[in-house]
Amino acid sequence: MDQSTLILSLLFTFTALTTTLFSSGFAGTFDTQFDITWGDGRGKVLNNGELLTLSLDSASGSGFQTKNEYLFGKIDMQLKLVPGNSAGTVTAYYLKSNGDTWDEIDFEFLGNLTSDPYTMHTNVFTQGKGDREQQFHLWFDPTADFHTYSVLWNPHHIIFMVDEVPVRQFKNLEHRGIPYPKMQPMRLYSSIWNADQWATRGGLVKTDWSKAPFTASYRNFRADACVSSGGKSSCPAGSPRWFSQGLDLRAEDKMRLVQSKFMVYNYCTDSKRFPQGFPKECHLH
Repeated sequence: MDQSTLILSLLFTFTALTTTLFSSGFAGTFDTQFDITWGDGRGKVLNNGELLTLSLDSASGSGFQTKNEYLFGKIDMQLKLVPGNSAGTVTAYYLKSNGDTWDEIDFEFLGNLTSDPYTMHTNVFTQGKGDREQQFHLWFDPTADFHTYSVLWNPHHIIFMVDEVPVRQFKNLEHRGIPYPKMQPMRLYSSIWNADQWATRGGLVKTDWSKAPFTASYRNFRADACVSSGGKSSCPAGSPRWFSQGLDLRAEDKMRLVQSKFMVYNYCTDSKRFPQGFPKECHLH
């Protein structure tokens, strides 16, 4: 076993332990913190509010949103994605503000044929502009069990995490002329929908409706965050650790390792897409 493989093995063994520990606590109740917003009964709150499921069939998908809006925080949710042949389906899990110049922090999970990997798609929008996609294959089967997908959003960084392992960082580089989401409160949304015109191999693989309904499951929501209402934000007592948290050297090493092993697309290396030069943030660290 080479050194990088050994490091990766140790890293993800530790990750599995932290996921098990996390899953026993911080269980949010979906009936009090969320609204199912569409789907005509395809979204369901179960187990006394501790489990939520969203389903997709040939007639419709479904979706939900938080009752609260947040302006900075650490948002955690455990998801178990559609098992089996999920090609053509997309499960979206994201923070988004209102209006034409919205901010958004995206996870999207692009389904695939049985035994082929899901693609985890990430993006950051500022003032209505995105085009900052990075995509990954995960180091586990995201349909076999629940895993924790987190966003740490503070005035300095946006950090995407999977089972507490950082996979992507978007820094506040406003001093270099790059907009950063910091003024607009966002709700957390999730939905499952049919995107077989583009999601799987550029639309080559279509949704097999004989496998419907396609169902994703959610549990253990936690928002350690500032709640925004009426133009004012109410933050947790004291000085929450996440408000100034970044990545230390060890965490940056983990992130680089994940990116080297599992990243399958990075907009900052797509020269065909940006023939006039890469976006400014691609050159800054």
